[in-house]
Amino acid sequence: MLDQLKLENILFIDIETVPQHRNYGDLEDRWKHLWDKKATQLARNQETAEDLYVRAGIYAEFGKIVCVSVGFLSRNGNDWSFRVKSFYGHNEKELLSEFANLVNKHFSDTGKCLCAHNGKEFDFPYLGRRFLINELPLPMMLDLAGKKPWEVNHLDTMELWKFGDYKNYTSLELLAAVFNIPSPKDDIDGSEVNGVYYNEPAGIERIKTYCEKDIATLARVLLKFTNKGGFTEEDIVVLS
Repeated sequence: MLDQLKLENILFIDIETVPQHRNYGDLEDRWKHLWDKKATQLARNQETAEDLYVRAGIYAEFGKIVCVSVGFLSRNGNDWSFRVKSFYGHNEKELLSEFANLVNKHFSDTGKCLCAHNGKEFDFPYLGRRFLINELPLPMMLDLAGKKPWEVNHLDTMELWKFGDYKNYTSLELLAAVFNIPSPKDDIDGSEVNGVYYNEPAGIERIKTYCEKDIATLARVLLKFTNKGGFTEEDIVVLS
């Protein structure tokens, strides 16, 4: 399958998410009650719902997307170049609309596909749910209703790495180390996004940069899977 991939037809995706509110205490009573119920399923070692609220961002019902970074490969002679664009900010509906415009315009044709690490468990369903919550039409590439499994053009590098083994999770950071690719976690990692977003005045810019590093790493990992070369930092073009 990978040998048949046209790499220029792949849109690489990564999202960064945070809880919808800075603190548990900011929740309305209805949402406190709902988070309390969720927290009972997550609690370990006497953790309270308030203690666990820092993790609310990983659930689409309690979180929101603050950055979607996308990237695509193009040939540069015998080498690759990689173009990256980010949709980010505090207005989730606006950034999702801009993301949808790009996907619908350039990556909805037959043969085009989306790629993310752990995308089938996280990025793709999270995006779909937040589109619906924001009362936005789903991009065709995320609308899975009625589609057969072989009609869903989604690639997941974590799934590819499993080779049918469903017992464990392999992080993008670990795969980068395995393939001797620079770590995308040289500044922050996913566990710090919430604090950076809510506590730093320019935190969203730092999150954008982190997300773009993840995208470049994701593309490099897939290139390793296909044994089709790579690209350097100089080959990365960040689009405004």
